[in-house]
Amino acid sequence: MDNYYVTIGLEVHCQLLTTTKMFCRCKTDYFGKAPNTLVCPVCLGLPGSLPVLNEQALRLAILTAQALNCRILPRVVFHRKNYFYPDLPKGYQISQYDLPIGVEGKIEFDFKGNREAVRIKRVHAEEDAGKLVHEGLNLPFGCSGVDFNRCGIPLVEIVTEPDLHSPEEARECLVMLRNVVRYIGVSDGNMEEGSLRCDANVSVSPSPEKMGTKVEVKNMNSFRSVFRALRYEVDRQVELLEKGESLYQETRHWDEARGITLSARGKEEAEDYRYFPDPDLLPITLEDSFLKEIKAAISELPLTRKERLMIEHELPENEANILVQDKTLADFFEEALKEFNQPRLLCNWMLTEVLKNLNEAGIDITESKVSPQQLAELLRMIDKGEISGTIAKGVLEEMFTTGLDAREIVSKKGISLISNEKELEKVVLEVVEKNPQSVADYLSGKEKALHFLIGQVMKETKGQANPEIVKDILLKKLASEE
Repeated sequence: MDNYYVTIGLEVHCQLLTTTKMFCRCKTDYFGKAPNTLVCPVCLGLPGSLPVLNEQALRLAILTAQALNCRILPRVVFHRKNYFYPDLPKGYQISQYDLPIGVEGKIEFDFKGNREAVRIKRVHAEEDAGKLVHEGLNLPFGCSGVDFNRCGIPLVEIVTEPDLHSPEEARECLVMLRNVVRYIGVSDGNMEEGSLRCDANVSVSPSPEKMGTKVEVKNMNSFRSVFRALRYEVDRQVELLEKGESLYQETRHWDEARGITLSARGKEEAEDYRYFPDPDLLPITLEDSFLKEIKAAISELPLTRKERLMIEHELPENEANILVQDKTLADFFEEALKEFNQPRLLCNWMLTEVLKNLNEAGIDITESKVSPQQLAELLRMIDKGEISGTIAKGVLEEMFTTGLDAREIVSKKGISLISNEKELEKVVLEVVEKNPQSVADYLSGKEKALHFLIGQVMKETKGQANPEIVKDILLKKLASEE
């Protein structure tokens, strides 16, 4: 493996967030709908039907190209990409060929402590095809059904140059691409539902001076699948070259269950598709004012936001990175920060307790019953010594379930901190007597033993002891043991 040079390029299809399809008025919310219920003569390609371009789809495609630092071409021209497949009712796909929306862009991301830049070859708009259904149908053996609901769904295709050199790097580049399209609001980037689909071109060669035979890998529906499929394909190609065998340009499908790629067909070249301008769709000239209007909608992108959070709020890089992976999570953090200006403590609660409760409920932050202001109020109560962190964790769980404010829950349950020193001294004495080894460890210089003893007191008082008073009493008691 170390003797070979790996080259990877990505082709990413992103479903655009429009309410209607690319060239007709059919709805786009096809996921989970009954087959062939969101179709019309236009997206079925019936004789006499004519396409009309969805302006919002064009805007979102241009916005994507601008966010990826592309040079926007002045004319939009749609072509017919001709090929036969059962899920393509017209016998061609309306796409773009030599005049895409944007060219010569780039995307940056952090990888293993370095800033990597991958060139974007092109960004273009096109319509989606339908979907073959192979299982769950009452059909004779070997037969499949076709669901045309997805036909005509607006897509933007992002094609990178072959600038990636490992499966890990390709995965991180794809994660950043997904984050960018989510941040600018052009797609939900959901790979599991097919809103974001990735194909990859992979080659290995003995020298970086010359690329090896390019193999396309398809059917990868998660970041994990992308990594596993590319790792398998690299190993497969290296093994063949080691044996002195030849590689052939082809398209291979990733089999998730078996963990292997399988040959599907020979790889087509552009001339095989017989592209020609679509006579039903006239070219569109893009005015500068139109492009400036769209560009103004680009918000702060994830990499810039991460750097700002690290500088403004002194957040560690790994924590800032987790926050900005999800724009809504980062938005929640910054809203809560307006009410509780302790970024490190707030970030810690966001990445531990908040995410834990979201995961247990199986929801994302947009579906949470807890608002940024409510979380800020809970943390203020801890900061003022009204409740302990242990109590607060339980309160937060109830907030996620009920949507009630922290103060309302605390009042309702009669929760308060125990600050009576005499009461706490009794508990401390019991804990010290029960844990002689921890006392000995502390006296021998092991600071962790003190935290253990404080934790035992908190446990005995069900989290209601004032931790600062407990610590003072423990230190006095341990000093007397020396």
